[in-house]
Amino acid sequence: MWMDIVYHMASTPTLSVLRRLARQHGLVRASDAARAGVHPQTLGRLVRSGVLQRLGRGRYRLAGSPLGPHADAAAVASRVPRGVLCLLTALRLHGLGTHLPGEVWVLVPRSAGRPRSAWPELRVWRASGASLRVGIEEMVVDGVKTRVTGASRTVVDCFRRRSVVGVEVAIEALRAGLEGRRFTAGQVAEHARALRCWTVVRPYLEAMS
Repeated sequence: MWMDIVYHMASTPTLSVLRRLARQHGLVRASDAARAGVHPQTLGRLVRSGVLQRLGRGRYRLAGSPLGPHADAAAVASRVPRGVLCLLTALRLHGLGTHLPGEVWVLVPRSAGRPRSAWPELRVWRASGASLRVGIEEMVVDGVKTRVTGASRTVVDCFRRRSVVGVEVAIEALRAGLEGRRFTAGQVAEHARALRCWTVVRPYLEAMS
């Protein structure tokens, strides 16, 4: 009953706009809602009434609506603009391997403050120099422009962090990427050398090439 009243309070055109945005992007972004004519105060009122759930700064979802498959990654990308999604999160975005992390893994500059997030949970890695330049790509994730380590760079990172992610995860991702022609052995070798991990990656790469 209460939810029916709340939905009545929010005009039908407003809800139609929010539903359309949610279908397009998986989430409702405040910037998109504003461009569509929905005032920020309206979003705040809908959060307080339970029609919307706030997932992070400027990001919402309609109560009861399913999240997109990468909504957590998109939320972090919009909240940490200097960050680069990496390791297990990047593997998931590239469709390599079968591991599904419970956290979003993000690489940030050493000088940056620690990102804060109530949702989703973060696994933060710090880097500088080549680690913040080599093999970084942009992709659109649930409507959000996202910086992410490229497929071959991600595999190299997994070998570099094999004590954390597990060497089996790195091997699985390398095999999947080569067999699926997501990258070449040459690209993996290039990134491994640039990141000073060639001696580790080389035996696995030669065994599969």
